[in-house]
Amino acid sequence: MSRRRTRPSWAVELYRRGKRLELMHRALGFATLALITLAPLLIVVAAADPLRHSGFALWLVDGMDLSGRSAEVLSDVFSPPREVTGTTSVWGAVLLAVFGLSFAAGVQNAYERVWRLPAGPWHRIWRQAVWLGVLMVYLYVQVQTRTVLAGNYRMLLSVAIGVLFFWWGPHFLLGHQVRWRLLLPGAVATMAGLVGLRAFSYLVFTPLIVTNAVSYGSIGTILVVESWLIGAGFVVHGGALVGHVFCDRTGHLPKHGKPPEEPAELGEPGEPGAVGEPQEPGELAEPGGPEEPQDPEEPPQRTRG
Repeated sequence: MSRRRTRPSWAVELYRRGKRLELMHRALGFATLALITLAPLLIVVAAADPLRHSGFALWLVDGMDLSGRSAEVLSDVFSPPREVTGTTSVWGAVLLAVFGLSFAAGVQNAYERVWRLPAGPWHRIWRQAVWLGVLMVYLYVQVQTRTVLAGNYRMLLSVAIGVLFFWWGPHFLLGHQVRWRLLLPGAVATMAGLVGLRAFSYLVFTPLIVTNAVSYGSIGTILVVESWLIGAGFVVHGGALVGHVFCDRTGHLPKHGKPPEEPAELGEPGEPGAVGEPQEPGELAEPGGPEEPQDPEEPPQRTRG
């Protein structure tokens, strides 16, 4: 008689899948790559804007919902001088672009792990380059909406643009292997998480930037920004994971296209492959096992002399 297995709750399933995805580790990598590879590239691009030379700093101020003294401190650290584009060589710009691709590759690998797809071939690197360019355009547009609209209208426009970007991004990076309708819940969850992170930043990081700037100088401000980027990486990867779990739990994933589950970790009963689970009936016995005993009532055969 086979034992019927109950499916874990949403919270338990999200925790287990996040653990397999190494969600916190990927959030740390996202923040590190964003600070040392993406930030310099965005600073150079923002400095090339003839209208405003603090685009990247403004994006951080807007994304973290800073104001007053904390916004001034952050702008002083990340606003580039006007001659930054003139002093940046061609090779320096190329290196910045190459390092930026490593950031895009990390995001692409996370989406592949979430949807359990094999890694794409190396010649698809052009997708990472296009996604990186669209990301910079997205950040630039988010900053420009600050001067066009205000209040709830700007918030709705920013959320709509963000949902479109995080809806298109996985579909493009994954080579159109996942349908549009399956990616929409993840895009909505990502933007909901970013809105929540913005509110948390307003309550926590706004006073923290000022105190850290007084106590530790510029390095204290950078540490706060790095903490915010860790939260952003957690939301970006976690939002995609929430979307996948939602589609799986609601039965929208096609069975013929659903890849096999990853092997369960040791010590987690209730999942296939876990230690302590009984073997299914009909499994083959291991080679070298015990032979069937002979019937003791069968008389031994005698040989005639």
